[in-house]
Amino acid sequence: MTAPGWRLAGVPVLVAGGGAGALAEVVQLRERGADVTVVAHELVPALEDLVDRGLVARGADVTEAEVVAASRLVVDARTPAERSEGPDVLQLAAVAGILAYGLETDGQATGQEAGERAGSVVLVGGGPGDPGLLTRRGYDALWAADVVVTDRLAPVSLLADLPAHVEVVDVSKIPRGRFTPQEEINRVLVEHALRGRRVVRFKGGDSFVFGRGYEEVLACREAGVPVEVVPGVTSAVSVPELAGIPVTNRGTVQGFTVVSGHAAPDDPRSTVDWDALARAGTTIVVLMGVETLPRIAVALLAAGRDDRTPVACVMDGGLPSMRTVRTTLAALAADGVPEGLVPPAVTVVGDVAALS
Repeated sequence: MTAPGWRLAGVPVLVAGGGAGALAEVVQLRERGADVTVVAHELVPALEDLVDRGLVARGADVTEAEVVAASRLVVDARTPAERSEGPDVLQLAAVAGILAYGLETDGQATGQEAGERAGSVVLVGGGPGDPGLLTRRGYDALWAADVVVTDRLAPVSLLADLPAHVEVVDVSKIPRGRFTPQEEINRVLVEHALRGRRVVRFKGGDSFVFGRGYEEVLACREAGVPVEVVPGVTSAVSVPELAGIPVTNRGTVQGFTVVSGHAAPDDPRSTVDWDALARAGTTIVVLMGVETLPRIAVALLAAGRDDRTPVACVMDGGLPSMRTVRTTLAALAADGVPEGLVPPAVTVVGDVAALS
């Protein structure tokens, strides 16, 4: 566990471990400005996503010399099983005289044994990514948990500060990558709760805004598991706001519409009336729509939307890596997805997208 208050801007840090505990450490270290390298045989999906996006480096098994060269800080976030399989990075660090800080986690609940108490599930919307934007109710639920079932868009750095007995399960869904089926997520929630554990389902934004939260509520109810929902700050509004973009503005626009972009307008699965949306005169906020943006632009232009309509795409909202890409509907339709634009991103279409 990273010591609170450390300022790590530009400090090379090596994290040993590729599990959910390592994920929490890595995200927390990145939020403090560290340059992180992960060493592990296998990575959970959310860690693999950070590596694929170039936000975290991945190293092979290390030697003492490599530890000396690469890092001023070593964090051991491996489970006991992982330590038995990989190099003893902490021992290497000690030999080299490098500051080492360990994290032990056995994944076992403390207190009452399973079955002695009724299990439960709490769905916690984690907000847009900044740990400070998690609600107090959500924070309290995390600290009361025995098991946290998380995805990559939640403020996972908070998990690094939880008690050591808390088990963390990564069920991320990576675009064009590893994908945990919703049925499997439902099974994990119910199974742990039926074993008498307090389970938190931790995700980004709000659980009921394209978060499949209601499906998880139904799965718990059908299994007889008590379930509670803690609302989160939706990324549909908060991410543009963090980038300085209001989704409404007096004298500019009088409303906004939030749509999912995972199914393009010409996709048979799409249920959005894009023609009506183009004529509505409201701001359009698109979630999960990076790949389909050019096809969305074509549909909006065909329905009469001005080709000069501003578009702003905000990536990694609420994180240190947050970045905004600005374009227009015409440019999107003609040139495709702007260079460097990758998910997760929230896209704003309308005159407010030109504001900052």
